[in-house]
Amino acid sequence: MSYRESHYPTIILILGLFFGFYYNLGSVALFNLDEGAFGEATREMIDSGNYLTTYLNGALRFDKPILIYWLQALSVHAFGLGEFALRLPSALSATMWVVVLYNFVKSHYDRELAFVSAFMMATTLQISIIAKASIADALLNLLIASSMFLFYRYYTHRTKLHLYLLFLFVALGVLTKGPVAILIPLAVSFIFLAIKGELEVWIKMVFNPIGILIFLAVAMPWYILEYLDQGERFIDGFFLKHNLDRFNTSLEGHSGSLFYFIPVVLIGLTPYTTLLIRAIRDIKLWFRDDLTLFLIVWFGFVFIFFSLSGTKLPHYVIYGYTPLFILMALSIDKIRSDVMLLLSPVILFVILLILPHIVPFAEPYIKKPFVKAMVSSGVDEFGWWWSIFFVLLIGLYLWMMKSDRLSRRYKMFAMGITTMITINGIVMPTYASITQEPIKEVALIAKERGYDIYLWEFNVPTFMVYREQLTHRERPSKGDIVVTKIDKLNNFGEYKMLYNKHGVVMAEIR
Repeated sequence: MSYRESHYPTIILILGLFFGFYYNLGSVALFNLDEGAFGEATREMIDSGNYLTTYLNGALRFDKPILIYWLQALSVHAFGLGEFALRLPSALSATMWVVVLYNFVKSHYDRELAFVSAFMMATTLQISIIAKASIADALLNLLIASSMFLFYRYYTHRTKLHLYLLFLFVALGVLTKGPVAILIPLAVSFIFLAIKGELEVWIKMVFNPIGILIFLAVAMPWYILEYLDQGERFIDGFFLKHNLDRFNTSLEGHSGSLFYFIPVVLIGLTPYTTLLIRAIRDIKLWFRDDLTLFLIVWFGFVFIFFSLSGTKLPHYVIYGYTPLFILMALSIDKIRSDVMLLLSPVILFVILLILPHIVPFAEPYIKKPFVKAMVSSGVDEFGWWWSIFFVLLIGLYLWMMKSDRLSRRYKMFAMGITTMITINGIVMPTYASITQEPIKEVALIAKERGYDIYLWEFNVPTFMVYREQLTHRERPSKGDIVVTKIDKLNNFGEYKMLYNKHGVVMAEIR
């Protein structure tokens, strides 16, 4: 039975989706800040019954539009408040994103390349992270990728249905994260058609009256209602601060150099980094056909635009990852050896193997007392099994590098699945047990005992999600119970310690 006729690739892709997007989905504590902020805003939405405007600890939150909150609220209503329900919309969105990629590649190349590119997307480090996070980015990437593929289908077939669906998905993207959902399809299609000398196609497409009506009918009602409800506060908070200022200035300290996204991409595409490097070597072939040109323009615009942006966050570049999976899939047979194919995850696993052993040496150089307390006590979370696991895993990869028993594609499949098991089954739970589990534990204790909590100089919205209650943020007084970082207790003189783990403390002020 040939590769194309075999059912094995389908089974392997399903395994990749499971270990990349669903494994331990509800078993790891929510991460601060973003997961906690989205989760708490959704919880407050359900608690208040206000499904128009989002709040965080009772204060207006204009960071993102409404669609992801609605989906998370629907999931919470179905499964109850918890990590699984809050993260499920992202996992489902990422799964649909993979399906969209698979269908596009299958129709423009073949089934084999579609499986390979889809599998790589499902088992790539940065994609897996956002697919398992209760934030807006998996949904947004699904909508951007769908919009971009619909544009190319419209360009090649000139079918009005593709154009109308394009406007629909852009509108849904605007309801998910705002103007960026318009910017990327608009700019990439303009650049691509300008290179092709067909800007009249772009003008007719953008100003299609039925498409504009579809966009307005889907995207505008919430924006209008929100403006009527909040007025200038909505304009200033959403459009000016969280959109325009993100490009013009470094918002909330998230800055970086022009080269910020180079290491982000190299690390984020683990375990397939060497395939990216090999694809880059074919730069002379990037203009060989319309589709390759379109894929390059798509990634290139995203990479350059956000490199020039004042605010830089690692997930911004993911908007341009979808075309890379196609280009990398085309490069598998061109890579020099299986050693090069498997090199990227081996380097990662070696670093993870030695990590618990080098942490104690790094401790004296850590200046922040809270981080030092977390590191010094958190190293105990690395059990004896950690070293054994990574030694065996590295041994497996060394065997695969030399063995001829598996084809290169099946080595790639093994690489993707073992990397996802490692990240989502070993690394992330351990990291969460050090950094996030103490916050969850202290929140549940406070909830169980009915404490009225003051959260002092500690921005951890997951605390409110787990406690299921708004929390004081002002300075506590004598008799109050405070949750804070261990070094912040020096501000209060005498106190009775109620909880202390990995630098997270709860105390009664005396």
